[in-house]
Amino acid sequence: MRIAIGADHGGFPLNEQIVEELKHAGHEVVDFGTHDGGQPDDYPDYVRLVGGSIQRGEAERGILVCGSGVGASVAANKLRGVRACLCHDTYSAHQGVEHDDINVLCLGARVVGRELALELVRTFLHARFTGEERHVRRLAKVTKMENCF
Repeated sequence: MRIAIGADHGGFPLNEQIVEELKHAGHEVVDFGTHDGGQPDDYPDYVRLVGGSIQRGEAERGILVCGSGVGASVAANKLRGVRACLCHDTYSAHQGVEHDDINVLCLGARVVGRELALELVRTFLHARFTGEERHVRRLAKVTKMENCF
């Protein structure tokens, strides 16, 4: 799977560890950085890069890592066609894909530890949208809302 990933200074070095895990698992990774946690930067810049990659079909899924994951999630959901979810538990990581067809996982590097973050990533990537009528119907309503504004 081709995965776009990005993190601000708050997501470093967890971002680097996730990239390493993804490559080891055989995924193609588009790594937008940051590669230097000591430099101040802004999470919306990385959100735009990862989200744009999703919008253009250059990546199937995206992962964003910031300090809490909240800012990345808020910003990512402003982008048309991006369905991002902040997850701290494996149920949300798989159910978000299965029912809500999320395509971006947001993580808080200051909230989850390395092992939980890697488990969340694996869970997110292995999950598939069920395509059940009720979920398709609900997503159509979300898309309609997204296109109204």
